[in-house]
Amino acid sequence: MNVLVLLAVILFILMALVGGKKGIKSFIALFLNFIIIIVTVLIMNDPNANPVLLTLVACVFISAISLFYINDINNKTALAFAATIVTTVFLLLFILIITEKSMIQGFSEEESDSLTIFSVHIGIDFVKVAASVIIMSTIGAIVDTAISITSPMREIHQQNPGITRKDLFMSGIRIGRDILNTSSNTLFFAFFGGYLGLLIWFKDLDYSLGEIINSKVFNDEMITILTAGMGVAIVIPVASAITAHHLVLIKKKKK
Repeated sequence: MNVLVLLAVILFILMALVGGKKGIKSFIALFLNFIIIIVTVLIMNDPNANPVLLTLVACVFISAISLFYINDINNKTALAFAATIVTTVFLLLFILIITEKSMIQGFSEEESDSLTIFSVHIGIDFVKVAASVIIMSTIGAIVDTAISITSPMREIHQQNPGITRKDLFMSGIRIGRDILNTSSNTLFFAFFGGYLGLLIWFKDLDYSLGEIINSKVFNDEMITILTAGMGVAIVIPVASAITAHHLVLIKKKKK
């Protein structure tokens, strides 16, 4: 049996045993999101396609699957979805600017040797592609943080219906502060774990600390991880504000 298939089977069994029906749906959602990413990349090959617009559409579908398919359609998932979209659009505007100014698009010097036999004139705006890669790398963390805020806030409101909008908002912020620490560390160590080989390669090439920091491939990944951290930080107040406003407004309308 292929190793990938074996690992997928083991993952499915573990998710089914631990998560039950929701674990199975989470496993299916992984493949659905993978298909969305593959289709997005294939469409990007068209020179007339806009990578940024395609990424936004893909993020909408990925968010919808991650929230509505797994957790069903309810107010906590709807609020998390709204917070995710607002944060993603806001973050994308910043990413487009920082990508162009930092000039991280395209291929790095370390990758140039293996690309010499290929033509790099493929008719695609690499600034937009780089921005798309960064935003696609952050969407998972943003969705995860958004639902982690809206779900306990709804529970707090149900247990204490008389809570004010300000107090409910501050509850969301306090929950987010705990999540922010763990999420930031997860993103940071995921980078160093995934690119440990790159760091070892830098050492073998006798790169100085300044050369490592100024290399395009290193900056590309660091900007991605820092932007993902910014997305997690931004979605906390956004999700808290949207959830507090909605829950208190619904309560007032019922009176």
